Amino acid sequence: MDGEILIIGAAIIDVLARPVDESVFRTGSLPAEEIRMSTGGDALNEATVLARLGKRVKLATVIGNDIAGRMLKEHCAAEGIILEDSCVCDDMDTGVNIVLVENNGERSFLTNPRGSLRRLSLSHIKMPFSSDTKILCFASIFVSPEIDTDGLRRLFKTAKEQGITVCADMTKRKNKETAEDLAPAFAYVDYLFANADEASLITGAEHPEESAARLVRTGAANVVVKCGGDGCLVRSTEASIVIPAEPGVRCVDTTGAGDSFVAGFLSALSEGRTLKECAEYANKCGALAVASVGATEWSKA
Repeated sequence: MDGEILIIGAAIIDVLARPVDESVFRTGSLPAEEIRMSTGGDALNEATVLARLGKRVKLATVIGNDIAGRMLKEHCAAEGIILEDSCVCDDMDTGVNIVLVENNGERSFLTNPRGSLRRLSLSHIKMPFSSDTKILCFASIFVSPEIDTDGLRRLFKTAKEQGITVCADMTKRKNKETAEDLAPAFAYVDYLFANADEASLITGAEHPEESAARLVRTGAANVVVKCGGDGCLVRSTEASIVIPAEPGVRCVDTTGAGDSFVAGFLSALSEGRTLKECAEYANKCGALAVASVGATEWSKA
Protein backbone atom coordinates (compact mmCIF):
# COMPACT_ATOMS: atom_id res chain seq x y z
CA MET A 1 0.00 0.00 0.00
CA ASP A 2 3.06 2.23 0.06
CA GLY A 3 2.34 5.48 -1.79
CA GLU A 4 0.96 8.95 -1.29
CA ILE A 5 -1.04 9.65 1.85
CA LEU A 6 -3.54 12.51 1.55
CA ILE A 7 -4.43 14.32 4.77
CA ILE A 8 -7.44 16.66 4.75
CA GLY A 9 -8.11 19.24 7.45
CA ALA A 10 -6.79 22.18 9.42
CA ALA A 11 -3.36 23.81 9.32
CA ILE A 12 -2.88 26.62 11.86
CA ILE A 13 -0.37 28.26 14.18
CA ASP A 14 -0.35 27.30 17.87
CA VAL A 15 0.97 29.61 20.59
CA LEU A 16 1.57 27.41 23.64
CA ALA A 17 2.14 28.56 27.21
CA ARG A 18 2.93 26.27 30.15
CA PRO A 19 2.22 25.77 32.94
CA VAL A 20 -0.94 27.87 33.21
CA ASP A 21 -3.81 27.68 35.70
CA GLU A 22 -6.87 29.77 36.53
CA SER A 23 -4.88 32.06 38.84
CA VAL A 24 -3.77 34.07 35.81
CA PHE A 25 -7.31 35.45 35.54
CA ARG A 26 -7.17 36.66 39.15
CA THR A 27 -3.66 38.10 39.20
CA GLY A 28 -3.55 39.45 35.66
CA SER A 29 -0.06 38.07 35.12
CA LEU A 30 1.64 34.70 35.56
CA PRO A 31 5.22 33.64 34.83
CA ALA A 32 5.34 30.65 32.49
CA GLU A 33 8.22 28.24 32.16
CA GLU A 34 7.76 28.15 28.42
CA ILE A 35 5.97 30.15 25.72
CA ARG A 36 6.47 28.99 22.17
CA MET A 37 4.97 29.31 18.70
CA SER A 38 4.62 26.24 16.50
CA THR A 39 2.62 24.85 13.63
CA GLY A 40 -0.58 23.04 14.52
CA GLY A 41 -3.94 21.83 13.35
CA ASP A 42 -4.92 18.18 13.32
CA ALA A 43 -4.22 17.63 9.63
CA LEU A 44 -0.88 19.45 9.58
CA ASN A 45 0.22 17.61 12.73
CA GLU A 46 -0.54 14.26 11.10
CA ALA A 47 1.14 15.27 7.85
CA THR A 48 4.24 16.53 9.66
CA VAL A 49 4.72 13.34 11.65
CA LEU A 50 4.14 11.19 8.57
CA ALA A 51 6.66 13.18 6.54
CA ARG A 52 9.24 12.79 9.31
CA LEU A 53 8.55 9.06 9.32
CA GLY A 54 9.56 9.03 5.67
CA LYS A 55 6.13 8.93 4.03
CA ARG A 56 5.00 10.80 0.90
CA VAL A 57 2.33 13.17 2.15
CA LYS A 58 -0.02 15.66 0.53
CA LEU A 59 -2.09 18.14 2.56
CA ALA A 60 -5.47 19.53 1.52
CA THR A 61 -6.27 22.55 3.67
CA VAL A 62 -7.05 26.27 3.58
CA ILE A 63 -4.96 29.15 4.95
CA GLY A 64 -4.95 32.93 4.67
CA ASN A 65 -2.63 35.14 2.65
CA ASP A 66 -0.88 36.52 5.73
CA ILE A 67 2.20 36.10 7.90
CA ALA A 68 0.84 33.01 9.64
CA GLY A 69 -0.09 31.47 6.30
CA ARG A 70 3.39 32.06 4.93
CA MET A 71 4.86 30.40 8.02
CA LEU A 72 2.74 27.33 7.31
CA LYS A 73 3.79 27.22 3.65
CA GLU A 74 7.44 27.47 4.67
CA HIS A 75 6.95 24.66 7.19
CA CYS A 76 5.41 22.37 4.57
CA ALA A 77 8.19 23.12 2.10
CA ALA A 78 10.85 22.38 4.72
CA GLU A 79 9.19 19.11 5.76
CA GLY A 80 8.53 17.89 2.22
CA ILE A 81 4.74 18.07 2.55
CA ILE A 82 3.00 18.71 -0.78
CA LEU A 83 0.70 21.71 -0.41
CA GLU A 84 -1.51 23.07 -3.18
CA ASP A 85 -1.06 26.78 -4.01
CA SER A 86 -4.85 26.99 -4.30
CA CYS A 87 -5.13 26.49 -0.53
CA VAL A 88 -4.30 30.18 0.02
CA CYS A 89 -7.38 32.42 0.30
CA ASP A 90 -7.29 36.23 0.43
CA ASP A 91 -10.63 36.59 2.20
CA MET A 92 -9.73 34.98 5.53
CA ASP A 93 -7.11 35.06 8.26
CA THR A 94 -5.01 32.00 8.98
CA GLY A 95 -6.16 30.33 12.18
CA VAL A 96 -4.05 31.03 15.27
CA ASN A 97 -4.80 29.12 18.48
CA ILE A 98 -3.70 30.03 22.00
CA VAL A 99 -2.98 26.78 23.88
CA LEU A 100 -2.88 26.95 27.69
CA VAL A 101 -1.18 23.86 29.13
CA GLU A 102 -1.72 22.87 32.76
CA ASN A 103 0.83 21.16 35.02
CA ASN A 104 -0.65 17.75 34.27
CA GLY A 105 -0.31 18.27 30.51
CA GLU A 106 -4.00 18.89 29.83
CA ARG A 107 -4.74 21.87 27.63
CA SER A 108 -7.38 24.49 26.89
CA PHE A 109 -7.73 26.38 23.61
CA LEU A 110 -8.62 29.93 22.60
CA THR A 111 -9.66 30.00 18.94
CA ASN A 112 -10.87 32.50 16.36
CA PRO A 113 -14.07 31.12 14.76
CA ARG A 114 -13.66 33.49 11.79
CA GLY A 115 -10.17 32.24 10.98
CA SER A 116 -9.26 29.46 8.55
CA LEU A 117 -9.57 26.73 11.20
CA ARG A 118 -13.29 26.26 10.51
CA ARG A 119 -13.45 27.45 6.89
CA LEU A 120 -12.39 24.36 4.94
CA SER A 121 -14.99 23.32 2.36
CA LEU A 122 -15.24 20.83 -0.51
CA SER A 123 -14.23 23.62 -2.89
CA HIS A 124 -10.73 23.49 -1.37
CA ILE A 125 -10.37 19.74 -2.05
CA LYS A 126 -9.55 18.51 -5.56
CA MET A 127 -11.65 15.53 -6.63
CA PRO A 128 -11.15 13.03 -8.10
CA PHE A 129 -7.96 12.40 -6.16
CA SER A 130 -4.56 11.84 -7.76
CA SER A 131 -4.00 8.31 -9.02
CA ASP A 132 -1.06 7.67 -6.67
CA THR A 133 -3.12 8.31 -3.53
CA LYS A 134 -3.32 5.11 -1.49
CA ILE A 135 -4.64 6.39 1.84
CA LEU A 136 -6.93 9.35 2.58
CA CYS A 137 -7.43 10.60 6.13
CA PHE A 138 -9.95 13.27 7.06
CA ALA A 139 -8.69 15.00 10.19
CA SER A 140 -11.03 15.68 11.81
CA ILE A 141 -14.79 15.28 11.65
CA PHE A 142 -16.56 18.23 13.38
CA VAL A 143 -13.65 20.66 12.87
CA SER A 144 -14.91 21.80 9.45
CA PRO A 145 -18.61 22.76 9.73
CA GLU A 146 -18.78 23.68 6.03
CA ILE A 147 -18.32 19.98 5.21
CA ASP A 148 -21.52 18.35 6.46
CA THR A 149 -22.46 14.67 6.51
CA ASP A 150 -23.38 14.67 2.84
CA GLY A 151 -20.09 16.39 2.02
CA LEU A 152 -18.21 13.73 3.96
CA ARG A 153 -20.19 11.01 2.20
CA ARG A 154 -19.30 12.46 -1.23
CA LEU A 155 -15.66 12.79 -0.25
CA PHE A 156 -15.34 9.26 1.13
CA LYS A 157 -17.42 7.68 -1.65
CA THR A 158 -15.21 9.26 -4.31
CA ALA A 159 -12.10 7.94 -2.57
CA LYS A 160 -13.51 4.42 -2.22
CA GLU A 161 -14.50 4.35 -5.89
CA GLN A 162 -10.85 5.12 -6.69
CA GLY A 163 -9.67 2.22 -4.54
CA ILE A 164 -8.29 4.48 -1.80
CA THR A 165 -8.27 3.36 1.84
CA VAL A 166 -10.45 5.85 3.75
CA CYS A 167 -9.62 6.92 7.31
CA ALA A 168 -11.20 9.59 9.51
CA ASP A 169 -10.44 11.04 12.92
CA MET A 170 -12.84 13.16 14.94
CA THR A 171 -13.05 15.77 17.67
CA LYS A 172 -15.92 16.30 20.09
CA ARG A 173 -19.22 16.84 18.35
CA LYS A 174 -20.47 20.43 18.13
CA ASN A 175 -24.24 20.13 17.59
CA LYS A 176 -25.29 16.94 19.40
CA GLU A 177 -24.66 14.80 16.32
CA THR A 178 -25.08 11.04 16.75
CA ALA A 179 -23.37 8.08 15.15
CA GLU A 180 -26.58 7.42 13.25
CA ASP A 181 -26.45 10.95 11.80
CA LEU A 182 -22.99 10.19 10.39
CA ALA A 183 -23.85 6.67 9.19
CA PRO A 184 -24.11 7.68 5.49
CA ALA A 185 -20.48 8.83 5.66
CA PHE A 186 -19.22 6.10 8.01
CA ALA A 187 -20.37 3.48 5.49
CA TYR A 188 -17.33 4.39 3.36
CA VAL A 189 -14.77 4.55 6.20
CA ASP A 190 -12.21 1.77 6.57
CA TYR A 191 -10.63 3.10 9.79
CA LEU A 192 -12.42 5.49 12.15
CA PHE A 193 -10.52 7.07 15.05
CA ALA A 194 -11.94 8.71 18.19
CA ASN A 195 -10.85 9.16 21.77
CA ALA A 196 -12.97 7.65 24.52
CA ASP A 197 -14.85 10.88 25.30
CA GLU A 198 -15.57 11.64 21.63
CA ALA A 199 -16.80 8.10 21.02
CA SER A 200 -19.02 8.19 24.09
CA LEU A 201 -20.61 11.51 23.11
CA ILE A 202 -21.47 10.44 19.59
CA THR A 203 -22.76 6.97 20.54
CA GLY A 204 -24.26 7.54 23.99
CA ALA A 205 -22.34 4.53 25.31
CA GLU A 206 -20.45 4.68 28.61
CA HIS A 207 -17.57 2.34 27.81
CA PRO A 208 -15.11 2.36 24.87
CA GLU A 209 -15.95 -1.25 23.96
CA GLU A 210 -19.64 -0.47 23.51
CA SER A 211 -18.87 2.84 21.76
CA ALA A 212 -16.69 1.02 19.26
CA ALA A 213 -19.31 -1.68 18.71
CA ARG A 214 -21.99 0.93 17.98
CA LEU A 215 -19.72 2.77 15.55
CA VAL A 216 -19.03 -0.48 13.70
CA ARG A 217 -22.77 -1.08 13.50
CA THR A 218 -23.21 2.32 11.81
CA GLY A 219 -20.95 1.20 8.98
CA ALA A 220 -17.27 1.86 9.81
CA ALA A 221 -15.22 -1.24 8.98
CA ASN A 222 -12.71 -0.74 11.80
CA VAL A 223 -12.96 1.56 14.83
CA VAL A 224 -9.96 2.62 16.91
CA VAL A 225 -10.73 4.23 20.28
CA LYS A 226 -7.84 6.15 21.85
CA CYS A 227 -7.93 5.63 25.63
CA GLY A 228 -4.94 7.72 26.76
CA GLY A 229 -3.12 6.06 29.64
CA ASP A 230 -5.11 2.88 29.05
CA GLY A 231 -3.83 2.41 25.51
CA CYS A 232 -6.33 1.86 22.73
CA LEU A 233 -9.16 -0.42 21.66
CA VAL A 234 -9.54 -1.73 18.12
CA ARG A 235 -12.90 -3.10 17.00
CA SER A 236 -13.94 -4.59 13.67
CA THR A 237 -16.90 -6.67 12.57
CA GLU A 238 -14.83 -9.75 13.37
CA ALA A 239 -12.84 -9.02 16.53
CA SER A 240 -11.98 -6.65 19.36
CA ILE A 241 -8.41 -6.03 20.54
CA VAL A 242 -7.12 -4.02 23.51
CA ILE A 243 -3.59 -2.66 23.14
CA PRO A 244 -2.03 -1.56 26.47
CA ALA A 245 -0.37 1.85 26.73
CA GLU A 246 3.38 2.24 26.59
CA PRO A 247 4.80 1.83 30.13
CA GLY A 248 6.68 4.48 32.09
CA VAL A 249 5.49 7.53 30.16
CA ARG A 250 5.38 10.89 31.98
CA CYS A 251 2.75 13.16 30.46
CA VAL A 252 4.08 16.68 29.85
CA ASP A 253 1.74 18.00 27.15
CA THR A 254 -1.16 16.24 25.41
CA THR A 255 -1.23 18.73 22.51
CA GLY A 256 -1.28 16.76 19.26
CA ALA A 257 -1.02 13.37 20.97
CA GLY A 258 -4.08 12.04 19.18
CA ASP A 259 -2.74 13.34 15.86
CA SER A 260 0.59 11.60 16.44
CA PHE A 261 -1.31 8.42 17.31
CA VAL A 262 -3.23 8.55 14.03
CA ALA A 263 -0.08 9.38 12.05
CA GLY A 264 1.66 6.36 13.55
CA PHE A 265 -1.28 4.15 12.65
CA LEU A 266 -1.35 5.46 9.07
CA SER A 267 2.39 4.99 8.71
CA ALA A 268 2.18 1.35 9.77
CA LEU A 269 -0.92 0.84 7.63
CA SER A 270 0.91 2.13 4.55
CA GLU A 271 3.56 -0.54 5.16
CA GLY A 272 1.00 -3.34 5.16
CA ARG A 273 1.26 -4.12 8.87
CA THR A 274 -1.49 -6.00 10.71
CA LEU A 275 -4.24 -4.18 12.58
CA LYS A 276 -2.60 -5.05 15.91
CA GLU A 277 0.80 -3.85 14.73
CA CYS A 278 -0.70 -0.59 13.47
CA ALA A 279 -2.31 0.03 16.86
CA GLU A 280 0.88 -0.80 18.74
CA TYR A 281 2.91 1.62 16.65
CA ALA A 282 0.20 4.26 17.05
CA ASN A 283 0.45 3.86 20.84
CA LYS A 284 4.22 4.38 20.68
CA CYS A 285 3.88 7.58 18.66
CA GLY A 286 1.18 8.92 20.98
CA ALA A 287 3.34 8.16 24.02
CA LEU A 288 6.34 9.97 22.53
CA ALA A 289 4.10 12.96 21.80
CA VAL A 290 2.82 13.42 25.37
CA ALA A 291 6.35 13.19 26.76
CA SER A 292 7.38 16.48 25.11
CA VAL A 293 5.94 19.97 24.66
CA GLY A 294 4.32 20.74 21.32
CA ALA A 295 2.28 18.72 18.87
CA THR A 296 5.09 17.29 16.75
CA GLU A 297 8.37 18.14 18.50
CA TRP A 298 9.01 14.50 19.41
CA SER A 299 9.14 13.45 15.75
CA LYS A 300 12.17 15.66 15.03
CA ALA A 301 14.42 13.14 16.77
